[in-house]
Amino acid sequence: MSDLREIEEKIDNNQALNFEDAKAILRSNDLIEIGRLARKIKLKKTGKKVYFVFNKHINYTNLCVSKCKFCAFYRNGDEPDAYTMEVDKIIEEISQMPEGIREVHIVGGLHPTKPFSYYLDMVSSIKKHFPNVNVKAFTAVEIDYFSKLSGLDYEGVLKELKRAGLDSMPGGGAEVFSERVRKKLYPNKIPYEKWAEVHAIAHKLNIPTNATLLFGHIETDDEIIDHLFKLRKLQEEHPGFLCFIPLSFHPANTPLEGKIEKVDAVKELKVLALSRIILDNFPHIKAYWVMLSPKIGQIGLHFGADDIDGTIGQERVTHAAGAKSPLGLAKEQMVNLIKNAGFVPVERDALYNEIEVFN
Repeated sequence: MSDLREIEEKIDNNQALNFEDAKAILRSNDLIEIGRLARKIKLKKTGKKVYFVFNKHINYTNLCVSKCKFCAFYRNGDEPDAYTMEVDKIIEEISQMPEGIREVHIVGGLHPTKPFSYYLDMVSSIKKHFPNVNVKAFTAVEIDYFSKLSGLDYEGVLKELKRAGLDSMPGGGAEVFSERVRKKLYPNKIPYEKWAEVHAIAHKLNIPTNATLLFGHIETDDEIIDHLFKLRKLQEEHPGFLCFIPLSFHPANTPLEGKIEKVDAVKELKVLALSRIILDNFPHIKAYWVMLSPKIGQIGLHFGADDIDGTIGQERVTHAAGAKSPLGLAKEQMVNLIKNAGFVPVERDALYNEIEVFN
């Protein structure tokens, strides 16, 4: 019996997969069979439905004290394309979106001088002007930075942000949970233990969050698998993750450009499928079209994904690293993308409540 047949038996018997099973999936060249296994799990969880959200990304500054070696987005203060958005500019940007926006997704660099009050004001102003919009803001890395700025512990920071109007949190800043990789590429970012602590506290405070993986740089397959198992255990112990998003690294305009090639679509689809297969306690897996491209994102729906993100508007972080995907996709395009892949598009809100089903 092949490794994949044994793995399917475990899946059918609701047995948890182990590290060796995950390695067998990444080692296998039977891409269609890997996709079929992941799709089988997706169909069991959410049927033919594929979700998208009418949202807007705000990257409020590209100034950052972290200076990660894989980042094409950050700037020092004296560079001509360095920017910081004041709160009124953020409100103006959101105001330009068509009516019906459900979510504002906010992440940025670790600004060297802005006080914690700037972030509280940002959240409360958005809530004041757009009370029905879910404010999904700030990664665990930003929360750790706000703790240093304010002198509050993680729980204190999150309580203040929640009071200001924070509804949910994105899953960025996780990168890959490997100390080896962290020390080489992003030594100033928090390690797994602190990332996990922030998310566990957020879940305790009823702030749902997402989780991510950044792959396709210097990590090994074992480190990818370890990352997924750490997340599965964290969700088991501190439930509150809504969605997992595997992100493929774009080396263009980073210090790694010319040293590594962007991973191919086969690896992207394998990691997407592996995520759905291993993270059996995560409700949703996202094929993030910005990093994958709309076409690979569409194929990803046959590899376990049941979410394709949203309309987004202008996203700056991935595009700074050379992403060729459009800056935003209209709602009609999202519907067609999903329908043409053979699935049922469902517009959702930030918490996966269904708004409209497009049969």
